[in-house]
Amino acid sequence: MTKVHVSLPADAEEGLRAFIDEVDGRLASDEDTCTVVRDTLIDLFGDREAWERWQDGKPVSPATRVRLQGYDPCNATLEAEYYAEKDDEQFKRSKHLQWLWRQFDATPMADNVAFALRFRQMLADHLFAEAGDNLRIFKGITFSYGHNISVGDNTVIHDDVHLDDRGKLTIGDRASISDSAHIYSHSHDTVDQTEVRNYHTTIGDDARITYDAMVNAGVSVGENAIVGARSVVQGDVPAHHIAVGSPAKSVKVKPGFEDVAEPLDAGGERRADEREIPYELPDDIEAFDEFDRDLDGPVDSHQRE
Repeated sequence: MTKVHVSLPADAEEGLRAFIDEVDGRLASDEDTCTVVRDTLIDLFGDREAWERWQDGKPVSPATRVRLQGYDPCNATLEAEYYAEKDDEQFKRSKHLQWLWRQFDATPMADNVAFALRFRQMLADHLFAEAGDNLRIFKGITFSYGHNISVGDNTVIHDDVHLDDRGKLTIGDRASISDSAHIYSHSHDTVDQTEVRNYHTTIGDDARITYDAMVNAGVSVGENAIVGARSVVQGDVPAHHIAVGSPAKSVKVKPGFEDVAEPLDAGGERRADEREIPYELPDDIEAFDEFDRDLDGPVDSHQRE
């Protein structure tokens, strides 16, 4: 074992437990989620006095007003809000919870590991499609929606990881996602980058995605496999394999698993097309090209990344 148990002083433990339980209870109730998020952030940022002054009709500066309004996720937009194929009903709630998650990370309390891990576990229980027990999710994690993520028990996700769940993302039990890793579930057409395809990306039980690695959309990283630091995974990594490089290739089987692992040349096969998640856009959607380009020219075929 490489770690030891650490306990907070009794008063601190009592305080953080009361706070987390209060927010958890409000999120589980029928109360408007925007109101819960707004109240929680006002108190976390110590702005209750300014909020009440503004609510009483007393003057506040324009900057203060913008700050106070910004605690309410109904007054904010996120990048994923502009994705045409999103599930609008699911996103209504996940947007509000994602706003709380992101703004919490901007508070000093986000660095208090004993508090922050438990707070994010509670939020994940409300936000993710599935959130296992004893998750350890550190600071600076970003995701597209949150509601298309499933994570197993005893998994750790370190600082500054991006979990793209524009498609679907499944992470197993006891997996480890190291700092600055990026795991994707969507890709863009190479001719028209506004055309998106979504996939199901999976990270198996006991797998490790190490520092600054990237896993492309539709990839399966098998159980007990390792993706080396700064590797770019474009095809599947079989169970018990160690894959490194850009593009990543299987270079070794983990010691002790030689009899059950596939041969090294089995790695790297790309099966993303089998894992595509189709979607349809409504006919009356008011879509726009964010690059304001003319895409009416002839295109013989669309080769995708």
